[in-house]
Amino acid sequence: MINKDSNVNNDVFAKVATRDNVDQTEFDQFRQFLEEACGISLGDNKQYLVNNRMRRLMDEHKIENFGDLVRSLKYGFHSKLKEQVIDAMTTNETFWFRDIYPYDHLKNALLPQLMGVSKMFGPIRIWSAACSSGQEPYSISIMVEEFKQRNMGTLPRQVQVVATDLSVTVLEQARQGEYDKLSVMRGLSNERLDKFFDKSENNWRVKPILRDRIDFRPINLMDSFNVLGKFDIIFCRNVLIYFNADLKRQILQKIHAALKPQGVLYLGSSEGLAGAADLFEMVRCEPGILYRAV
Repeated sequence: MINKDSNVNNDVFAKVATRDNVDQTEFDQFRQFLEEACGISLGDNKQYLVNNRMRRLMDEHKIENFGDLVRSLKYGFHSKLKEQVIDAMTTNETFWFRDIYPYDHLKNALLPQLMGVSKMFGPIRIWSAACSSGQEPYSISIMVEEFKQRNMGTLPRQVQVVATDLSVTVLEQARQGEYDKLSVMRGLSNERLDKFFDKSENNWRVKPILRDRIDFRPINLMDSFNVLGKFDIIFCRNVLIYFNADLKRQILQKIHAALKPQGVLYLGSSEGLAGAADLFEMVRCEPGILYRAV
């Protein structure tokens, strides 16, 4: 007797196996697409990571296997697929006041120094590059607000924060400024939570006083930065590790061009200047390191 249920199950398992199978050639083509689209350089043996992140999108677009996904990206069969794939592959973990020292140094050293410069030089401009879901630019804005409160509630110079990301999905999340309990527990003290957030059911929403000084914009770090203008300070932290050496150097050259004379760059604690050391002077913050444009 033929067991029809068994045959159906075998068909399902075969489809799942086909969908989950990643051919090396197709994987290499996917890596090439990702690097050309956003500069991310995937290492070898990342098939499982890619397949795990792509599975939901494949189901959503009724794409049966990884080969069809690669062909869809190559020939543009699905108009939104490229953006969704980039979103899925570039969404990174983030939290408040990461590594602490850049924010303490900003509030205790850089802001007092820059506030002492004449107003005729215009606002102090800070760029949070690859801001993800917004914890970094809001952390910067909290530092500005705490500096303001320390100085009798006034700022000698206005502060503008520009926050950018490649992913329009996480950028919209950042713009909304609303976070669940798990998110706010990662780096926020109860004092800052009470002072700078409004409770809304199970979420916390950033107060307008923080959000109003931030301008969120979509930017691909592989493109020109000219539209953003010049900055006194740039945070580009834990981003360059995803690019190859040539792209790192190109991005650092463009960052240098986007900084005002003697402007400051903060990189991640595990990142370096990648062939652009002649453009920056390394300065120890005790603890931590910043880079000053020369």
